[in-house]
Amino acid sequence: MARLDKLLEYILMRRGDANVQFGALCQLLKRIGFEERIRGDHHIFTMPGVEEILNLQPKNGKGKPYQVNQVRNVILRYRLTIGE
Repeated sequence: MARLDKLLEYILMRRGDANVQFGALCQLLKRIGFEERIRGDHHIFTMPGVEEILNLQPKNGKGKPYQVNQVRNVILRYRLTIGE
């Protein structure tokens, strides 16, 4: 769990959107409470109470920078935290 806490802090501090591992980003979103649906290489995340739908695709094993930015904006807008 400490790894996901560090990843969340890394994303929120805007240290490097191009360096976020895609698998870790998906794990973080699931731990926050998002439900994942996979269609091809598209990982679609939804959550009750959150209007936005996050549609993520990997690029060389990492998240696309603009999609990491979208994740950060949703986390900040809804004040989401890692659930236990």
